[in-house]
Amino acid sequence: MPIFSHHFLRQYLHDRLTDISVAPEVATSVADNLVESCLKGHDSHGVSMLPRYIAAIREGELDPAAKVKVTADFGAFLSFDGLHGFGQVVGQQAIALGIERARQQGVAVLSLANAHHLGRIGAWAEQAAEAGLVSLHFANVVNNRANVVPWQGQAARLGTNPFCAGIPVQWGEPIILDFATSMMAGNKVRIAWNEGRQLEPGRIIDNLGNPTVEPRYLMEEPFGALLAFGEHKGSGLALVCSLLGAALTGGSTERSIEPGKQRIVNNMLSILIDPQRLGGADSHQQEIPALLEWVKSSRQDSSLKLPGEWEQWHYNKRLAEGISIDDVSWRQLSELESPSNSMNN
Repeated sequence: MPIFSHHFLRQYLHDRLTDISVAPEVATSVADNLVESCLKGHDSHGVSMLPRYIAAIREGELDPAAKVKVTADFGAFLSFDGLHGFGQVVGQQAIALGIERARQQGVAVLSLANAHHLGRIGAWAEQAAEAGLVSLHFANVVNNRANVVPWQGQAARLGTNPFCAGIPVQWGEPIILDFATSMMAGNKVRIAWNEGRQLEPGRIIDNLGNPTVEPRYLMEEPFGALLAFGEHKGSGLALVCSLLGAALTGGSTERSIEPGKQRIVNNMLSILIDPQRLGGADSHQQEIPALLEWVKSSRQDSSLKLPGEWEQWHYNKRLAEGISIDDVSWRQLSELESPSNSMNN
């Protein structure tokens, strides 16, 4: 697998986007977000997504010029329409406006409908945490097909619908809990498929509902499905993420799949909280690090990792050593350089 510096990949992705007339500032935002996902160990949400984004632009399902639109404003409650713009752009815009409102009101409840792929949801929790705000995020995924079978179900009906929480820590990195409600993110299966790897047992089922370790059942017909994590718990949380993130926000639910489309639609409900307005305001910045140290003391060798620490470990390692791209993804990225792929021809 080829290895690249993050500087090279940022410029490479930026150039592939501007090649098809994406505005330079938008190209920078998207490229930086995808590279940051790789730096933090989430290749599934990183640079390998670009070919699919460009395919979605070509089919008219992703508007690279769209900006977030405020559709309702009730003080602490803000509703946004992403207008099928880059999630990296409209997501950042919505959270930035929410941060301003939370600072005024103490809390902001944001609904964002019709965003294209929001990428790693942890990025939005990090944005809020950098502003000193606690945040909760419920998102759903509308793909070209449902990928997750509900608990006790026989056919896929849900998305990999992520949940995320961010908690700022004074004088330290924030706690960022960010996970798909399926046993693994769908794009992690894609990376395993690209690399020719089998999956760990208990992740997916085949088209007949039998357990399998072959990623092909999520990549080509006849399709199987991902399992929700924790049986009824993950399945229930996936449903809640769709009810809150999509149905409540006016966005599309998994019933709105369109087979064959390259688009990835995300809808998200976010709650931003100013911790200084809560009952523990006088003590929380002392109690939080004390509790974190107490939890980490469960092991004497300091190897226990808290939510967000693995990402920081990967970040430091990949900044120094570079980012590896699987051969299939790099071939797909390289093919974007072809003049025949330019939207201007």
